[in-house]
Amino acid sequence: MSNTQKAIWALRIGVAGEFLGHGVLALQGKADWVGWFAKFGVNDPNIATTLLMLVGIADVIVALIVLFRPIKPVLLWAVFWGFWTALVRPIVGAPIWDFIERFANWGAPLALLFLSQRNKSE
Repeated sequence: MSNTQKAIWALRIGVAGEFLGHGVLALQGKADWVGWFAKFGVNDPNIATTLLMLVGIADVIVALIVLFRPIKPVLLWAVFWGFWTALVRPIVGAPIWDFIERFANWGAPLALLFLSQRNKSE
């Protein structure tokens, strides 16, 4: 196995772990996250909880796809969603460092996308 293939596997495992962890927390209805929906105009806690459950399901699906067969559209979504969820922190009042600390949430899927595309062209 080449070093590129090893790096791809490390990134697949890391990205899958991130999305699985976030997905499970969302499915558990993490209270802070439910509350954040109000900052975006979703004031009904039942609707927010339902939306968070859908996000959790989507995150778990992304985790499984990335782990078993990463495809470009899912990796692009992971980059976007990882960036957005990191950016939400300062939007809802957390310090900017909460965003910076989460650069890997979008950087790892971006690196996996680049390496996967590179590996196919070799």
